[in-house]
Amino acid sequence: MLFKNANIFVDGRFQHGSFYVENGKFSGLLPTVPAEDGVDLENQYVIPGLIDVHNHGNSGADFSDGEYDGLAKMARYLAKNGVTSFAPASMTLPYDVLEAAYKTAVRLRNEQPSGCARLMGIQMEGPFFSEKKKGAQNGAYLRNPDFDAFRRLYDISEGLIRIADVAAELPGAVEFTEKASALCTVSIAHTDCTYEEASAVFSAGASHLTHLYNAMPGIHHRKPGPIGAGSERENVVAELICDGQHVHPSAVRMAFKLFPGRICLISDALRCCGMPDGQYTLGGQDVFLKNSVARLADGTIAGSATNLYDCMRKAVEFGIPKEQAILSATLIPAKELGREAEIGSIKPGRLADFVVCDENLNRKAVYLSGTRLEQ
Repeated sequence: MLFKNANIFVDGRFQHGSFYVENGKFSGLLPTVPAEDGVDLENQYVIPGLIDVHNHGNSGADFSDGEYDGLAKMARYLAKNGVTSFAPASMTLPYDVLEAAYKTAVRLRNEQPSGCARLMGIQMEGPFFSEKKKGAQNGAYLRNPDFDAFRRLYDISEGLIRIADVAAELPGAVEFTEKASALCTVSIAHTDCTYEEASAVFSAGASHLTHLYNAMPGIHHRKPGPIGAGSERENVVAELICDGQHVHPSAVRMAFKLFPGRICLISDALRCCGMPDGQYTLGGQDVFLKNSVARLADGTIAGSATNLYDCMRKAVEFGIPKEQAILSATLIPAKELGREAEIGSIKPGRLADFVVCDENLNRKAVYLSGTRLEQ
């Protein structure tokens, strides 16, 4: 099928032209508008479907519930909102609970229900975290890094764990990273580590920072901490929750300068995303949503109530160039999952998941495998 007369996001910039979709994949790009019949996109903008590598839930469902229907509901909501691929994030919970959730993820990946975002990985957020920086994670289930336990979960997930989180200061963090980084991306997260401790884990193979600024020491000129250690390594990508609540707009702009071309926008959305104000749960703890902010009973800010598409638009609103914001929500997360040959860009051979929008990124239509979703 031909889609013509569009401003297409290719290689980090928009170019006017047309493209073909065959067998659910992009098959050709043209700088012209052929006379043949096709879908006339009327000079609208086309961007790759977004990819959220850190998403706990929405629509009242949470990945860690381990319920297939809930996970499918999450995936359906994401697709309708332009997030066509995702890696659900688990919480700090007992290993048997994680096993159940990961088996559910395998099933969704295998069945790929119609109208649902593609499950392209899992982020294992916990339990190898610091008590001091546990944030909204459940302290009752915190553990020191344990590669054997991780490997069992990795095998149960059939290799779907694509990002594994660890606090760099914990005993065994370096050894864990050396082994786990051979299987997936290792990320420093929920940590009170020093610059030196972070540097050791990065040197051991970590290449990712989970939700930059949140649940980690801030930058101090004599104690640069994990942010300083990550920013000076060109292979380290930093996640950023750009919902307007977790990170000040100035700190958003700072992040894109500290990690040029290496910011991965995420939602860190909870089950309350897409839901009205009220009481919800996260990892066995109560969460209270009020005025778009989710907090624990003690006031600790939890994850977000915002989807990734809205986070991308917020980044532009905060002064990030539109093209960079799009890359940070598409190709960069695809690379963090090791899936860039399949998703994240508009190129021949990639899955034809894309969003049609206007110049200001207001969403008009979402396509999965070249088929338009009903909104």
